[in-house]
Amino acid sequence: MTTHPTPGTTPGTAPTAPRFTTPFTALSTAAEVVAGIDLGGRRAVVTGASSGIGVETARALAGAGAEVTLAVRDTEAGERAAADIRAGDGAAQVRVAPLDLADQRSVAAFVAGWEGPLHLLVNNAGVMTPPETRTPEGWELQFATNHLGHFALATGLRPALAAAGRARVVSLSSVAHLRGGVDFDDPHFRTRPYDAMRAYEQSKTATALFAVEAHRRWSPDGITVNAVHPGAILSNLTRHMSAEELDRAKSSGYVFKTPEQGAATSVLVATAPGLDGVGGRYFEDCAEARPHVEGTPGGVAAHALDPVAAARLWQLSLDMLAAARL
Repeated sequence: MTTHPTPGTTPGTAPTAPRFTTPFTALSTAAEVVAGIDLGGRRAVVTGASSGIGVETARALAGAGAEVTLAVRDTEAGERAAADIRAGDGAAQVRVAPLDLADQRSVAAFVAGWEGPLHLLVNNAGVMTPPETRTPEGWELQFATNHLGHFALATGLRPALAAAGRARVVSLSSVAHLRGGVDFDDPHFRTRPYDAMRAYEQSKTATALFAVEAHRRWSPDGITVNAVHPGAILSNLTRHMSAEELDRAKSSGYVFKTPEQGAATSVLVATAPGLDGVGGRYFEDCAEARPHVEGTPGGVAAHALDPVAAARLWQLSLDMLAAARL
């Protein structure tokens, strides 16, 4: 696969950093972007890989030769997904491990059970606009799952990532990040009224900011971290959206991708040869996103790549995890 850096800049990166582009498009599939890439000998973890874009991400990585662990809350669904992958490719190396990102004990158990190097970590799992729900720590469920769970997982697996030599972490964000940043004073809606969509938007800004600070901290260990927006896909993630909300999204011109197309950007960012060491960025439709322009769709907001906000969120996350262990 050939990649094509082109002149341009992205908020939060050096002015001379080229924008990363590829021959692929919004319609490309995960299988297409990984074609010709050999992942033999590499080990991958994909969270939320029992359905939707998660299973298609795992399928593409396994098809390229990686040993893939499906980290899932429902292990029975995970085993069905693994069997389906193996049915399509008898050589696929796929295993299933339990992981509930809303449960810090489950995250800790997964980390403790991991042995050896880890080359690819795709933080794919997520929850979108549920009714107000809190974890045992009192954390708002979307922030707890989409950000804090993956934060604890990635930081816990950092030694395994470093041991791999040239590891990559892919953090799934969303176009929803455009509508707002992180409320550092009240991320868990303890003093303000709960708004399910606002909570989702905040959590997806957090996953983008995670990539910025993780790459800054971990790049000396050869770990490359980036955020991706997979696009809109009708999957379990949208189960809390009403029919009216889905109709409004469709009538506004939003194009829904297939799961295979939705997995493409994650797989590309995890495997593209030209991305070694290129991190702290945000990708969509199989290319690095352009800065968002008000009134136009897509792109990345400056607040999602702000290094000051990223460092602040990192410390806040560490503090929350430390308090939870008391």
